[in-house]
Amino acid sequence: MYSSIRQDWFSNVRGDLLAGLVVALALIPEAIAFSIIAGVDPKVGLYASFSIAVIIAFTGGRPGMISAATGAMALVMVLLVKQHGLQYLLAATVLTGVLQIVAGLLKLGALMRFVSRSVITGFVNALAILIFMAQLPELTDVSWVVYAMTAAGLAIIYGFPYITRAVPSPLVTIVVLTGVAMLLKLDIRTVGDMGQLPDSLPIFLLPDVPLTLETLRIILPYAATMAVVGLLESMMTASIVDELTDTPSNKNRECVGQGVANIATGFIGGMAGCAMIGQSVINVKSGGRGRLSTLVAGIGLLVLIVFLGPWVKQIPMAALVAVMIMVSIGTFSWDSIRNLRKHPPSSSLVMMATVVITVATHDLAKGVFVGVLLSGIFFAHKVGKVLRIDRSLDAEGRLRSYSVVGQVFFASSETFINSFDFREAVQKVRIDVSHAHFWDITAVGALDKVVLKFKREGAEVEVLGLDEASTTLMDRFAIHDKPGAVEKLMH
Repeated sequence: MYSSIRQDWFSNVRGDLLAGLVVALALIPEAIAFSIIAGVDPKVGLYASFSIAVIIAFTGGRPGMISAATGAMALVMVLLVKQHGLQYLLAATVLTGVLQIVAGLLKLGALMRFVSRSVITGFVNALAILIFMAQLPELTDVSWVVYAMTAAGLAIIYGFPYITRAVPSPLVTIVVLTGVAMLLKLDIRTVGDMGQLPDSLPIFLLPDVPLTLETLRIILPYAATMAVVGLLESMMTASIVDELTDTPSNKNRECVGQGVANIATGFIGGMAGCAMIGQSVINVKSGGRGRLSTLVAGIGLLVLIVFLGPWVKQIPMAALVAVMIMVSIGTFSWDSIRNLRKHPPSSSLVMMATVVITVATHDLAKGVFVGVLLSGIFFAHKVGKVLRIDRSLDAEGRLRSYSVVGQVFFASSETFINSFDFREAVQKVRIDVSHAHFWDITAVGALDKVVLKFKREGAEVEVLGLDEASTTLMDRFAIHDKPGAVEKLMH
């Protein structure tokens, strides 16, 4: 227990402190932008980012991952805010947390094993593209000074590590460009231009909504959608951070942690949130590894906006744009482009479909859903083809033996049926399935059809070698050994 706490919290103190500060600075414009998307005051997103980051540092299952207000969640809540207002959003945020805790207790985090590598790669690439696209408004119809500052920021980000890695280069970029902008009094867009920063600490309050079934009817669809989107993005981000740091995470604990964070956030006037891949990558790339980096990001954000607001307002957006461009470049899996020819066509198609759908809809859930669906279809098709049925006839020509090897389920049932010769004039048929497995009722129906067709032709049929699971399935659903089954087939 003690060694685990030490590892999670104090194994990388200096790196976590500096990385957390970088993330805190990067969270400010993001939280304000997501608040605007959702149609709420900037402080709703800022308070949410503080609350979620601090709580998830203690309750989450992935050390070093950053959770806060996100664009994916903001898009879901737009209509709720527009039709019913902020208070219903806060109530939906609390309910979102409850649903996520239930998901964690039901161990739904284990479902991540059904998400293929191709889907994760597509998800990462789509996010990298979306992160880059989100910076374009800051680079459109602006003066040459903005381009110069952004270019200078990228030069510092990629050049400073050659001088020293003691301080994260994104932090150096933000400090240097802010200093230059203030010294030269440059007329460029700053964090302060994005919205009013709060000047007080958040307070506990109950959502001001009637506690009725009608309220539940209004918020439940939004809460359920936010719970699914939030957990999906969090689980995917956790997998990516697992790979970046070569360390494991507890997905079910992360589900519960996200739920606790959202419940608490709803009670201090914040919007629902989840893990953020952009900020998580910034954290890892800046040297953050432990829970301390997430805690520092949350506390640092609150300190910056409440106590250092006048200074934070001076940060040029060009500096943060440079940081986010670095994130998009670092996030994109460039190997996936080179591997398009090497990998199987089905894997490449899944990856590209995930990217296209996610970028086109700006909805991570839809992109991942399409990717998982295609992966399942390709897998079923591939496994369905791995079915072999060998035939042999005894010396007297009376006994035909079939040996089935492989998996029989909905995708292979047609192949299974077509492998038998029902018109052959034999007295007895023996079907050996000791090297096969029947997975579903479609497979049971296929065996029923084969046995009954042979019986209809007057042959005696013997099925051998059913494993325990297949036998249980047959006992419950098969009809070939029931009285009158042949007559039913004939009619």
